[in-house]
Amino acid sequence: MVNNELERALGVLQVVAKENKHAGKKGVRVKKASEKKADKNKKNKKVDNDDDVFAEFMNIPAASSAPSPSESSSSSKVGPGSSSSTPLHVPVDENGRPQQTDPPTIPVRLLFPDGVYPVGEIQEYIAENSYRTTSAELREKERLEHDLYEDVRQAAEVHRQVRQYAQRFVKPGMLMTEIVERVEDCVRTLIEENGLRLQAGVGFPTGCSLNHVAAHWTPNSGDKTVLHYDDVMKLDIGTHINGRIIDSAFTVTFNPRYDPLKEAVRDATNTGVRTAGIDVRLCDVGAAIQEVMESYEIELDGKTYQIKPLRNLCGHSIWPYRIHGDKSVPSVRGGPTTRMEEGEFFAIETFGSTGRGFVVEDLECSHYGKAFDPPSGVTIRSAKAKDLYAHINKHHGTLAFCRRWLDRAGQEKYLLALKNLVDLGLVESYMPLVDVKGSYVAQFEHTFLLRPTCKEVLSRGSDY
Repeated sequence: MVNNELERALGVLQVVAKENKHAGKKGVRVKKASEKKADKNKKNKKVDNDDDVFAEFMNIPAASSAPSPSESSSSSKVGPGSSSSTPLHVPVDENGRPQQTDPPTIPVRLLFPDGVYPVGEIQEYIAENSYRTTSAELREKERLEHDLYEDVRQAAEVHRQVRQYAQRFVKPGMLMTEIVERVEDCVRTLIEENGLRLQAGVGFPTGCSLNHVAAHWTPNSGDKTVLHYDDVMKLDIGTHINGRIIDSAFTVTFNPRYDPLKEAVRDATNTGVRTAGIDVRLCDVGAAIQEVMESYEIELDGKTYQIKPLRNLCGHSIWPYRIHGDKSVPSVRGGPTTRMEEGEFFAIETFGSTGRGFVVEDLECSHYGKAFDPPSGVTIRSAKAKDLYAHINKHHGTLAFCRRWLDRAGQEKYLLALKNLVDLGLVESYMPLVDVKGSYVAQFEHTFLLRPTCKEVLSRGSDY
């Protein structure tokens, strides 16, 4: 039956094609492939009539009935091939507004067909910078950055939807590998990565550091670590569009005894975000964070601990395709007097610990990244290392990656080649950072932009 219907459909298309050869005749016209690439500025739909005739004949929704990239603003188009992954049906509410599924499967672009994404939390500048709020000149500067703002807001909306999904599905007893892969696959779907990570995708390997491990841990392939009820997990998720990274983290616990630890760190992070601004000194942000963090205590197993900021783990500026820019934001007093500047992106992240408040490198490495300023004149002699470096350049650039992703891409027996690239200074390794064993570390982090007229906390959500 299906074969007969396909033959009939193809017959219809052949008739359509034959009729289209006769000039001046009206009816359905088969579009040439070259004609499908029409002017991107036109807002009307481009319809492939062949597909519509076939779809109507077979009684299925036409591909042209789904929203296409041409319906959105240029800032909402994410990479070539995004339309190929466009679902044929997007759920809507009673008012006709597109809705996300649960679990999330609809690309965020399709939920905002006008290409206008939710604005982050706005914090106005104060004191000598209060004039910026109403400056017409500065508002015009912002208007010229419209596409950039929509890119980062789209990445931030993906982050919010993915992390809120994680907050629903993460449970004790799950393998850490399953947790991070579900998170990363969700990012890839909602941001429409489609194998083109350098255009849009996961910003960096999903961190899921446990207990005394503070940062830079994600499971390598084959790792059997399981999440337990009494664990303290830092879930650090990154998204990006066109290299503009949203870096935001939160702490997952199931045992309520850790609530004071989480509250201390959340409060310290929010204090750092509020203190930050144009012309603010980095050392002043660190002093404010430390004061708040150390005002909290936690009682565990009959012992009371003052919660300490990790003094050698800092927030940071964010550059395009580079998660750590040139400025570090301390969590303690005595930091640099360098000032924040208009137009900069920052991630304020604070870590509170029941341990010594100082981290060292330990455990097996999982995080890597191509050196942003690699040494010149370096010769790669190993053919395997050359191939691996070419793969890193093509698929990751200077965005951080992990061993799981190399395995996922089909790379085999690459550890010696990877070590060779690290030894040559072409690739950097980011070891897990740990406090004293037996201690507990919590983390919260937000990304914000120092716009000319205000500070926009891009990653802010209803959850944190």
